[in-house]
Amino acid sequence: MKILISQSAPSNTAQYDALTAKFGVSFDFRPFFRIEPLSSREFRAEHINLADYTAVVFSSRHAIDAYFKLCEETRFKVPETMKYFCTTELVAMYLQKHIVYRKRKIFFGDGTPQSIVSLIVPKHSGEKFLITASDAANAAPISTLLDKKGVDYSVAVLVQSVPQDLSGVNLAEYGMVVMYNPFDLKVFTTSFPDFKQGDLKIMAYGKGIAKALEEASFKIDVQGPAPEAPSVAKTLELYLSSL
Repeated sequence: MKILISQSAPSNTAQYDALTAKFGVSFDFRPFFRIEPLSSREFRAEHINLADYTAVVFSSRHAIDAYFKLCEETRFKVPETMKYFCTTELVAMYLQKHIVYRKRKIFFGDGTPQSIVSLIVPKHSGEKFLITASDAANAAPISTLLDKKGVDYSVAVLVQSVPQDLSGVNLAEYGMVVMYNPFDLKVFTTSFPDFKQGDLKIMAYGKGIAKALEEASFKIDVQGPAPEAPSVAKTLELYLSSL
């Protein structure tokens, strides 16, 4: 079986090499879209003044890079008193690229909107929050919770998703496609408007893409992550072992 994965190849492909050796499958890594930061001109159209905010919420490394890029371009010097709230520890650690980590007020959750809100309320609810987002992401899960708690915030789109050209992909060559993001599905269906699933297996990695696939009436053959399969490679291993 040949498997199409909608992301760039990892720096270490050992797990996938092991699957090839064990099950005879092969992999093509091809991102369905790329993330680009908004230019300062594009950002100004949102009418947001970075200096008005005393805390910022990040859900990705792309958003962190875009934020500090905009700060530089708009000549806003981020004060040392700025508070940073990140969805996960991995995202929080990435802040080290731009700031002296140990000297800043940094908090991180477990990947859920609820965990971020629990960090904010009640100790930090007096801050003015900037929720950073992507044009392809839905900020409603966290903004709805913040509204209920009366927290002062604004949502700023800092990065945009740019579809990649999939015209050279021959779907007939693949037995499975792995998608991670609802925007993956959007690019896929736009690239292949006459697509019929047929025998093509679809793996949904993440709740967002699973929901998008279900709403689009696609059959999900494999879904992850799970406690026993915390990675795409492990999820695939369990699936292939069951065949």
